[in-house]
Amino acid sequence: MLNAAVIGTGFIGSVHAKNFARHPNVKLVAVSDVNIESANRIAAATGAKAVPNADEILNDHDIQAVLIATSTDTHVDYLERAAKAGKAIYCEKPIALDYAEAEKAVRTVRATGVPVMLGFNRRFDASHAALRETVVRGGIGKIEIVQLTNRGPKPPPISYVKVSGGQMRDQTIHFFDMLRWLTNDEPIDLYAVGAALVDPAIGEAGDVDTSIVSLRMASGALCQIDSSRRTAYGYDERVEVFGSEGMIESTRQSFRGVSLYQDCQVHRDGMYPGWFERIEQSYYEAIDVFLKAIESKNPPNPSLEDGLKAQLIADKATESMRTGQPVKIST
Repeated sequence: MLNAAVIGTGFIGSVHAKNFARHPNVKLVAVSDVNIESANRIAAATGAKAVPNADEILNDHDIQAVLIATSTDTHVDYLERAAKAGKAIYCEKPIALDYAEAEKAVRTVRATGVPVMLGFNRRFDASHAALRETVVRGGIGKIEIVQLTNRGPKPPPISYVKVSGGQMRDQTIHFFDMLRWLTNDEPIDLYAVGAALVDPAIGEAGDVDTSIVSLRMASGALCQIDSSRRTAYGYDERVEVFGSEGMIESTRQSFRGVSLYQDCQVHRDGMYPGWFERIEQSYYEAIDVFLKAIESKNPPNPSLEDGLKAQLIADKATESMRTGQPVKIST
């Protein structure tokens, strides 16, 4: 059985730790966080050992895999150190705060040869995966338009915003990756606009909370991604792919997916109150794929290269918002 550890026990780190703890093919040995009280809580909930310093995890030869779920500004440090220690790595997105730093880290990690998977968990959502299967087999013909929506119920704390890398690298990056994954295509240019319409403090921190990114793909297909940090009605995540022979969408926002048509009305189940409730299972599925890749010695996906490509798109979108100009997506 594989021994694993989690570095970073904030919200997402705690989710990953609990998923490791309930997976039959891995033993969660240790968790670490700069906030030892947080690590102690997760250790108590999972049966792992809490350690105050990640070095204890990285220097433990009995731990084969680590999951990095620390703040974005620390990802590169832990990623490089874990790779040099010979660990298999699952790293939350994004790789870094900018493309140049991410590219340097990827070169360092590649040289070690360790397997690395990026935390683009939307790929493992059942609805999105079913949609992609239809698209890839040509079920809607040639892709012409892709529309992606992601709107969270409330903005994160300003302390988080300041170290997140901004909306493009923190929130919308999931959908940059999803666009590439859904279409098996690459964007060649984009135009992005954004504003702080929800929380002025986000604008004061140099970020936006509302944005629209328009992208043109190498195939000629067009895409639009809209993102918001706040809704008044629950978490809203939608995918629509329009093709020459049809359209397919992933819009399941209800708990049970039941709709009652009666008395000239449609009564639907309530929407998920938050983003986590909507995609909770995808985190477990992602961990399962990571562990199977290690066991089979196959390269895990999403890969470091996927993370680097999504990072580049996020950086270019940030640049476009800053300059007010369209931007070509190339290094």
